[in-house]
Amino acid sequence: MPKAKTRRSAAKRFKVTGAGRIRRQQAGGKHLKMGKKTSRQLRRLRGDRDVSRGDRTRVGRMLGR
Repeated sequence: MPKAKTRRSAAKRFKVTGAGRIRRQQAGGKHLKMGKKTSRQLRRLRGDRDVSRGDRTRVGRMLGR
């Protein structure tokens, strides 16, 4: 059986914690920051979030888990 390859696009977007949780960044925090989004919006978009339960299996498979 051939080696399972990680999808490189997914590897750049998701990180696996030591506990095995899959983390992602909030959408909308990178583009059109100045003048378009309030400081409150930008503050809430900071930090990582867990991948939703419905997507965990699919994302984990893309990461070769």
